[in-house]
Amino acid sequence: MKKIISLIVALLSVSVLSAKGDLHLFDVDNKDGSITTVQIEKAFVDAGFGIGVNSNMNKPFMIQFKKTGYKVFTLLTVYHKQMSMDLVTKYPDFGVFMPMGVGIYQSKSEDTLHVSVLTADAQAKILGFDDPLIKSIEKEVLAVLKKALPNSNNKLSEDALKADKSLVTKYELELDGEDWAESRENLMLSLNNGFDLYGFVIPSKLNVNESLKESPYDFYETISICKLPVIYTVSLTRPEAAAFAPCSLMLYKKKDEDKIVLGFPAVHNWISSAHVENKEATDVLLKAQKQFESILAEATE
Repeated sequence: MKKIISLIVALLSVSVLSAKGDLHLFDVDNKDGSITTVQIEKAFVDAGFGIGVNSNMNKPFMIQFKKTGYKVFTLLTVYHKQMSMDLVTKYPDFGVFMPMGVGIYQSKSEDTLHVSVLTADAQAKILGFDDPLIKSIEKEVLAVLKKALPNSNNKLSEDALKADKSLVTKYELELDGEDWAESRENLMLSLNNGFDLYGFVIPSKLNVNESLKESPYDFYETISICKLPVIYTVSLTRPEAAAFAPCSLMLYKKKDEDKIVLGFPAVHNWISSAHVENKEATDVLLKAQKQFESILAEATE
């Protein structure tokens, strides 16, 4: 039976200025290079977090673009092994932050290392719901960073720009009684073909379902997706947007539903939260959004 596409927009579409910034920004002296991304990763692991990726982007920047303006430009993604699992059990859409991004960067022209991470309020805004556990995870993240970055300064970013577009993009694949395991396999083949076609890469995957104690899902996984020209171009003017990379694509099927749901945080979050106003950067972001939507639309038709 022919499968049906359903494009769903997030319940919450923000059209007013945020009352405060969406990003926690840490600055710390690192003239001697003694603070490393390996140390920051270890601090998260010691505090009960799992790691998605710890990717030094300078190497691929040099390979593809022959230059980089950074001593350090690393994409670190993390998730809390207990609280994140509790949240995704209650709220399927929380998977778009499993894992969540931690941007770490230091330009060649400065002695300061910077770290950016989304606030709990920003996550709630993007998701369209709130829960005390989101704040609890934020508290743990901030504690880790303060410990890993001694004598650092911490502030909020400037107020977010207006975002008139949906902040989470979702598609549904109606199964119409077909075997979900076979449908999932075919879906993954189509997704991988699309990612290859448009130059998206997959640095990591997370099988969420195997970590849930009493799972309401037949399967639940997240796939980290990134596209190098997007990250590189945005980094030239707004490196703090690294908190959104790589993007997490959630895929799941609830046991009591006859459909597979896919979703990811839209690039409009980058533009709004990180004040991406440079035309070249916004163009590459919006192009990636269109390509990503095209991949999901074809995979679910």
